[in-house]
Amino acid sequence: MKNVIIMGAAGRDFHNFNVFFRDKKNFRVAAFTATQIPDIEDRKYPAVLAGSLYPEGIPIYPEESLPSLIKERGIDEVYFSYSDVSHEYIMHKASEVLAAGASFTLLGPRETMIKSNLPLISVCAVRTGSGKSQTSRKIALLLKAKGRKVVVIRHPMPYGDLAKQKIQRFASYEDMIKEKCTIEEMEEYEPHIKNGIVTYAGVDYGAILKQAEQEADVILWDGGNNDFSFYKADLEIVVADPHRPGHELLYHPGETNFRRAHVIVINKIDSADKENVERVLENINKFNPEAAVIRANSLILVQNGEDISGKKVLVVEDGPTLTHGEMRYGAGVIAATKYRASQIVDPRPFAVGSIKKTFQKFTHLDRVLPAMGYGNQQIAELEQTIDKADCDLVVVATPIDLSRLIRTNKRMLRVTYELEEIGSPNLEEILKEF
Repeated sequence: MKNVIIMGAAGRDFHNFNVFFRDKKNFRVAAFTATQIPDIEDRKYPAVLAGSLYPEGIPIYPEESLPSLIKERGIDEVYFSYSDVSHEYIMHKASEVLAAGASFTLLGPRETMIKSNLPLISVCAVRTGSGKSQTSRKIALLLKAKGRKVVVIRHPMPYGDLAKQKIQRFASYEDMIKEKCTIEEMEEYEPHIKNGIVTYAGVDYGAILKQAEQEADVILWDGGNNDFSFYKADLEIVVADPHRPGHELLYHPGETNFRRAHVIVINKIDSADKENVERVLENINKFNPEAAVIRANSLILVQNGEDISGKKVLVVEDGPTLTHGEMRYGAGVIAATKYRASQIVDPRPFAVGSIKKTFQKFTHLDRVLPAMGYGNQQIAELEQTIDKADCDLVVVATPIDLSRLIRTNKRMLRVTYELEEIGSPNLEEILKEF
């Protein structure tokens, strides 16, 4: 029997356990470790999900405990199971594990992808914040317009009671309230719900798929970070970001997606430098020349956007895009610049609590406020930060309507962004063939 630890961030790690380790008596999962997301360590993967081999459940520790855990628990092998990390980062983690005496392993698609009984399309990306959400929304609406019963299954974000979150089904805003969704979760589910698309998420993706198949004739996997799909897709669509050219070859497992893709969408062409777009195209030609290439704009819209002109604005952007996605800006900064704000305010002097700690951890951020909201306290601290900011108005570029969650004395203008393909091929043509 091999004694193992799974390194994760409350997503891929649980899936890998469920499909690869749960019922195998030749492995003993001693622990999970957790990183990236606040307040997910120091709890247990519950026995009701862990199966009969783990009647006490499985403890989850901070990743910082990994070297000592390897030695204290006599760990033979460590399985790395989270996403959007540089190749350099992952090899530093491997070296840390090897130095402590254990082996270091990555599980691949063949061992972790579940086969659906229905046609299945996956939408993944090379980095967090590339635009896979707007791409998946467009695909879902195209399928719906053709009369297909499409159900979206979203990459996991189980930050609450794991046992209760085994299968989550979202068909209304009330469903998100009932499930006590974080801002990050709402950002992904709400746009699909608004479009009349039932969306699933949770912890046990085998059980989720079986239930989703009962009300669908096509499944759409809406990926998270730059992870690869939990399901075996008949059509793999991957989004690349020319604002970060070359990252398609530098980050795990985004490069896996890039090399596997049947279709690559180069997004944000309207706001990217031409030479950066060419660099992404060169990498496609070199590393995945068989992929169909769709060129697209990320169309940015702001109702009453002219009111930004001449104003001091605080820009609020999608949290994960800025944090582990490592972007210095997003659609909000582009909108503020487009509409000629007089100043984009530095939010750091006004940050409180965990928001202040976010800026201390992600030092590349200066002119943008990440919409962190992993719990009620963090949402309250985000609200306090916005209230304290010295600005005329707030430009909000989160996928959800943040004004429903945040109460502030500041006027908020919402930025929306949709995928706009350029020429041919486009998604409708690709889906017609599919």
